[in-house]
Amino acid sequence: MAKTSVILIQNIVGLGGESDLVKVAAGYARNYLFPQGLAVPVTAANKRRIEALCQRRADREAHEFNTMTELSKSISKLIAVVSVKTGEDGKLFGTVTAGMIADQLKIQFEIVLDKKKIHIEHPIKALGDYELELRLHTGVTATLKVRVESATSPTTPEEMAAKLLASKEKDGASKTESRGHKRAEKTHEEGAAADTADKGASKKARAPKAEKSGKAKAEKADKADKAE
Repeated sequence: MAKTSVILIQNIVGLGGESDLVKVAAGYARNYLFPQGLAVPVTAANKRRIEALCQRRADREAHEFNTMTELSKSISKLIAVVSVKTGEDGKLFGTVTAGMIADQLKIQFEIVLDKKKIHIEHPIKALGDYELELRLHTGVTATLKVRVESATSPTTPEEMAAKLLASKEKDGASKTESRGHKRAEKTHEEGAAADTADKGASKKARAPKAEKSGKAKAEKADKADKAE
């Protein structure tokens, strides 16, 4: 693959910094670096630009160094609070990430920091206080205090006891209601049986009257025949 030398106009991660002279694939330079204004070909005219680029780079890096040095002093006095969801046992759902911490720095202190500068040596999987290293700039580091708190309301022993009591009362009420339904059904069944028995007795009571009425009619008929 053909290589060509270029002069970088801007920093490119993994390739070099502003004013660096580097070798890259000819196609990469022609199709990407040159059209994007990230580099220029190595020519006599462009070589004369290197000194100006170097000075601009030195000024920019000095400004970044001073800014990050001041930030390191102030950020070491802060405590970034990260609220996370937890179970009733206090365990986290997942881990606290550098992105989450960067978001809280912006929200709480209006500090905009690339999450790549936040170094988490061991995964944060529990509530508590932590100290993390911030790699702000070449030769500039800082320590950030992070407090991981639960966004879920803590459950105290009293609250646990209250929940247990409420659960027992609910179970007891359900059982009482169930027994009440059963008693109502039994009473209904007994009432229906009593109604059936009353109706049967009423029919039996009416039957003799019917028989007597029939006999009386027959006797009247006999007397009429005899009278004739």
